[in-house]
Amino acid sequence: MGKIKNQSTKEINEEGKLNFREPTENDGAAMYTLVKNSKVLDLNSSYSYLMWGKYFNKTSILAEIDDRVVGFISGFLQPNAPDTLFVWQVVVDESQRGKGLATSLLEKLLYQLDHKDIHYLEATVTPSNIASNNLFKGLAKKLEATCEVSECFLEEQFPDPSHETEWTYRIGPLS
Repeated sequence: MGKIKNQSTKEINEEGKLNFREPTENDGAAMYTLVKNSKVLDLNSSYSYLMWGKYFNKTSILAEIDDRVVGFISGFLQPNAPDTLFVWQVVVDESQRGKGLATSLLEKLLYQLDHKDIHYLEATVTPSNIASNNLFKGLAKKLEATCEVSECFLEEQFPDPSHETEWTYRIGPLS
């Protein structure tokens, strides 16, 4: 990636060393707990996070401080568009919010996947999730890429009547 730099996977944080790595199935419980504690993201079954750590680990990344998971991104390459990384969830522990960790996770994940010839990054975000809206717009700006926003799933498509419309953020082409 032209705009993504190969940064060290260990960085110094006020609390200790910040380490970035692929998740494993052993991280499933920590990922589940992090999403549950966020009180913002849709919480999936604990089984799904175990599966994510085991079968989608190559397209995902987590951050830890002193062996404690403080953030992760789950993603996958779209089957019908293998040049597109779909980011399913981005979560950062409350203690680390506002420090740029989500952006660092995205950048490191894109660098980790540089050999995959990814040209686009997509994610869906609800209108009320201001942090994620800003995250993806900010990433596009940082990468000097276009960010297109379009409707993905309408409110009335969800069986849960309280679920908002999900908008697709499409960033790219990535150089």
